[in-house]
Amino acid sequence: MDIMNDTQSRVREVFSEYLSEKGHRKTPERFAILVEIYEIIGHFDIEELYVKMKNKNYRVSRATLYNTIELLLDCDLIKKHQFNNSSHFEKSFQFKQHDHLILDSGEVLEFCDPRILNIRKTIEEIYNVEISDHKLYFYGKKKE
Repeated sequence: MDIMNDTQSRVREVFSEYLSEKGHRKTPERFAILVEIYEIIGHFDIEELYVKMKNKNYRVSRATLYNTIELLLDCDLIKKHQFNNSSHFEKSFQFKQHDHLILDSGEVLEFCDPRILNIRKTIEEIYNVEISDHKLYFYGKKKE
């Protein structure tokens, strides 16, 4: 089985277990949304996802999308970001911690720098806490 199909089946399983545990219905629309999200490379917003699904002739309302997004956030299959005052999302199952550079063109670049992880560990030691997550955004523009 290739990695993408394995990931798809594992996220379906995680989502199915979550829905059962929380008493939510397992609808075909919810799973279709999950599949579409896990086929996206990079970040997306709900409107982009809605248009993509409409173009594929899915019968999914915006309300269903918003509700399903909330469920996927709650079970940690996606993460939410605020870029330039709008909500963007990305899949989060088995994806490594990374940070973001948002350019004035709207392009979002991802990066990972071990120095940031060292800062995180130092903060945990100094304050005797366990950091569960962090988000770091740099905003800029390309030099001419």
